[in-house]
Amino acid sequence: MPDPSISTTPSPTVLADSLDLSQLSAAELAQALLAKLAITERDWHRLKSNRKARANEQAAAAIVFLLKDQPEEALPRLQQAVAWLDRSISAPPCPSHGDRVRGEE
Repeated sequence: MPDPSISTTPSPTVLADSLDLSQLSAAELAQALLAKLAITERDWHRLKSNRKARANEQAAAAIVFLLKDQPEEALPRLQQAVAWLDRSISAPPCPSHGDRVRGEE
């Protein structure tokens, strides 16, 4: 029986060493970056107002769309990234914490 204290999952260093990034397309690399930078549901409340995290996510999404030859989709994401960085937008309140409907109180 295998020892449960020994992980069979390769460490990030081993994965990076065994992965030849030159074999991936720019679109695949951009998609991987977006997946890494995307704010998950689990982290939403913690990061929803984090300007750097929000700008990173939007900029990565814009790169994916640019590489897929969809500049009309990239532009609003780039604008959002800039808006997070220049502080011209803020996170809206969480819908699950919004005003209660009258009569439910």
